[in-house]
Amino acid sequence: MASRVVVWGTGNVGRPAIRAVLASSDLELVGVIVSNPDKVGIDAGTLAGVAPTGIIATNDPAALLAGKPDAVAYCASGDFRPQEAIADIEQCLRAGVNVVTTAVYDLLHPPTTPEPLRSRIADACAAGNSSVFVTGIDPGWALDLLPLVLSGVAGEIEEIRAQEIFCYETYHAPDAVRYLIGFGQPMDELPIMLDHNVLLSIWGGTIRVVADGLGLVVDDITTSVERFALEETVEVPGMGTFEAGSQGAFRFEVQGIVGGRPRIVMEHVTRLVPGTSPHLPSAPNGRLGCHRVIVSGRPSITVTIEADDGTGNPAEGGNATAAGRMVHAIPAVCAAAAGAIHPLDLPLVIGRGVRA
Repeated sequence: MASRVVVWGTGNVGRPAIRAVLASSDLELVGVIVSNPDKVGIDAGTLAGVAPTGIIATNDPAALLAGKPDAVAYCASGDFRPQEAIADIEQCLRAGVNVVTTAVYDLLHPPTTPEPLRSRIADACAAGNSSVFVTGIDPGWALDLLPLVLSGVAGEIEEIRAQEIFCYETYHAPDAVRYLIGFGQPMDELPIMLDHNVLLSIWGGTIRVVADGLGLVVDDITTSVERFALEETVEVPGMGTFEAGSQGAFRFEVQGIVGGRPRIVMEHVTRLVPGTSPHLPSAPNGRLGCHRVIVSGRPSITVTIEADDGTGNPAEGGNATAAGRMVHAIPAVCAAAAGAIHPLDLPLVIGRGVRA
């Protein structure tokens, strides 16, 4: 029997999540939740850019949860509204509905989820006999699952490095680009995303997941950030003017220290527009973005992933792959014991039931 799924949110992740649910014969879309009043009453297919489905978007979560779906794919952002996102997820769990999501990064590695969030979610799962699985971002599979798969090929491993290289002029979230990531902001103001504690919150869990898979004990997690200014003023369609001298690129690393050395590294190389800071690594073939995993050792292995959702926009491709892993995990999450699920406790997540 197909798992009955509600998709909550129809933004950068929600749209491909709807498409992934519709494409799977293991899943049935039974509802869509939106916050924008202009989207209420619109068909889910129209919102996702596919044929009409007969599923009409609503802004009444309680009504859909009362119908006891098997799972909610929670795709609303938690970046600007973390407490609201946690409350939404808790509402689902207490209603007995399993949750898969890319939000609430502190739940990615359940053993190190901080209090009081850990107890709050555990209580909600116990009350509803429900489970929650957080996939991470960038997308998460490229930073945890793929490095672990490649580790099984290497004879000796000195370092595992997962990179995201991305140009944000194509990312359809102007407020996040300016005020969360900090493009166009003064160089003497550190943007929220590059704060040490924020980097640890978002990517520290991924490092610990990889370490768990390798049987390593992480002694410490450190961060480093380099920021670079725009050399000239640029205009970005849909986002406006970004002045010369404001932040135009950055590179950061989140390093898992094992035995006194960085052994697991999450690295981001991020630009506003192509050509900024050309000394930094770039995606191959002139593309605007990619993910790359580098296993340094014997043999050394490099794998580069370029995702395209049919638009030529790497942001759409990345969002689609993040949504795909989240959606395809739903049957396993529904079958799991109640609680927050460690990524390595799930069986292999594959696209079973995908329709041609």
